[in-house]
Amino acid sequence: MPTVLHLVRSAVSPLTRTRLFRWCAPRLLPPIERVVAAVSGGRVQLSALLVPSLVLHTTGAKSGEPRDSALMYTPDGHGRAIVAGTSFARDRHPGWTYNLLAHPDAAITVRGRRMPVRASRIADDERDAAWALIEAQWPGYRAYERESGRVVRLFRLQPVAGAHHASM
Repeated sequence: MPTVLHLVRSAVSPLTRTRLFRWCAPRLLPPIERVVAAVSGGRVQLSALLVPSLVLHTTGAKSGEPRDSALMYTPDGHGRAIVAGTSFARDRHPGWTYNLLAHPDAAITVRGRRMPVRASRIADDERDAAWALIEAQWPGYRAYERESGRVVRLFRLQPVAGAHHASM
């Protein structure tokens, strides 16, 4: 990881754990991300300036309608992505986690390229290792789990075999 990026992440990450950020971010970041995506044709994500980011395309658990969520992801070193349902430390799981539980076949867009994936919950005995990877990328991120009062759902997104996909 470039030194400058590491320094920026180390400086910014404590701010993301403040009450003000946790209140503002869920309200402001999604609409800002949508505008940036629309203007760039889906090639740019604001959050991707600091961390690897993707757009998760799911099917609504209840509605069956298509749903999109901009998320930070962590590469696991095996061509897969790990996503954490932190929801800015809110006490409820984010909607996209329910969608993946009901419909694990989904798609992601990374750097403007869409690929099909299959989601699986990360098992309890693998959680600490997954969190270690996530926190190596974004220091202190697991604090969201502690502050939320719930066990955050972690998912591994596996590109579908045989599908052409970009390296994550």
